[in-house]
Amino acid sequence: MTGNTLTRALLAAGMLLTALPGEAETINLQQAVEMGLAADPRIKEREQVVEAARSMVQEVRGNAGWRLSANAFIGLAPKVEGGFYRNGAYSGVTPRSDGDRIDGISDWTHLDFALIKPLFTFGKIEHYGNAALGNVDLKQGELRQTRADTVYDTKRAYFGYLTARDTRVFLEDMQDRLNQSIVSVERNLGKENGESKQSDLYALQTAGGLLAKYVNQARAIEKISLDGLKVLTGIGLKEELAVADEHIAPVPFPQIELAEFQARALQDRPEMQQLEAGLRARRALVAAKKADRMPDVYAGVIGQINHASQRDRLDNPYIYDPFNGGGLTPVVGMKWDTVFGASSARVDQAQAELEALNHKKAFAVAGIPYEVSEAYVNAQANFNAQRGLSEGATAARRWMVASLADLSAGLESADKVADAVRNYVLVQTEYLRTINDYNMNVAQLARLTGELK
Repeated sequence: MTGNTLTRALLAAGMLLTALPGEAETINLQQAVEMGLAADPRIKEREQVVEAARSMVQEVRGNAGWRLSANAFIGLAPKVEGGFYRNGAYSGVTPRSDGDRIDGISDWTHLDFALIKPLFTFGKIEHYGNAALGNVDLKQGELRQTRADTVYDTKRAYFGYLTARDTRVFLEDMQDRLNQSIVSVERNLGKENGESKQSDLYALQTAGGLLAKYVNQARAIEKISLDGLKVLTGIGLKEELAVADEHIAPVPFPQIELAEFQARALQDRPEMQQLEAGLRARRALVAAKKADRMPDVYAGVIGQINHASQRDRLDNPYIYDPFNGGGLTPVVGMKWDTVFGASSARVDQAQAELEALNHKKAFAVAGIPYEVSEAYVNAQANFNAQRGLSEGATAARRWMVASLADLSAGLESADKVADAVRNYVLVQTEYLRTINDYNMNVAQLARLTGELK
């Protein structure tokens, strides 16, 4: 084989491989949850909010360090030559006699600055710092809550897809069986052998119309659930995705008592941690607002420099020349900047917000155990219900199979067969839906207690 021939063969093989459809990625529930936690933009958004809160802590702490305040400008000043004083003594020089007339202008450069450091703030920085730390914990609680919501949403999409797929497969099988019976009845009516009546055909066609509706609904829910799972896991709507589970099945019932679930929720649930963090922040904020009414003690260096090149310097220590001269001095001072009525109102506002949060906590302490109890009782009910429906679905299937056999043998009327089909469809679909509801009840228990799995 020549070089050109080999090259063409390799290119053709590459094009063939590119044209082949990609193999669908297959994932189980745990993988779907992990992918969801890694891909959800809402989590990434909350992570940045936490970083912003941490930066606020650094900002508050930075207020305890050195502060520089400076102002510099270049302007114009009247030109002046001569004067009464030179080198601190009377010079005898005749002063200007042109009154207020400006006889020229001079450039004027000005700089004033203050470099200071707070020595004592009566707790302002400490209290605002504690409030900022509480805000970080609050935002971290929101991040945990978002992660828990992502886990729950992923489970809902995963179990919803399994339920819809199993329902669609079941209903399509039932549709095929019913269509076979309709064809058999139509054949008997065409032969006029007396084995089937026109009412039999109508009864079966009525059941077939309902089945067609349910099949189309199941297909739509199956696609919506799978697309939702693609979005949540970050795979993308255009990619192929398959799940590892062949059928939906009930997850194990939690081997934890209700009281233990309630205790975990009160301790580990993100909302409770957010409340505690919010209370810490509010208490610190109340203390900070009270400290705002007090002064700040500081130390530092302040200075000023002025220069006008077209003005003679006035060298007299008793006369201040704003256009030429300067100075620098270390200082210790006290700064007080408060409006008593407004500062008291801000304290009252912070105290009221703290009390409101205390009442919210009281409601949460009372409401969260009830919420956990509701999910636990629903999980128990659906767990027992799906077991009963499993037995009922088995009996309904036997009823339907026997009715179809009797119809073929001419021993059963079509309306009885239609009843058997409808009951089997009802019980089986309720069984699948109840499994999904039970699995989501368990997922809700995990979310309410702060679990991320």
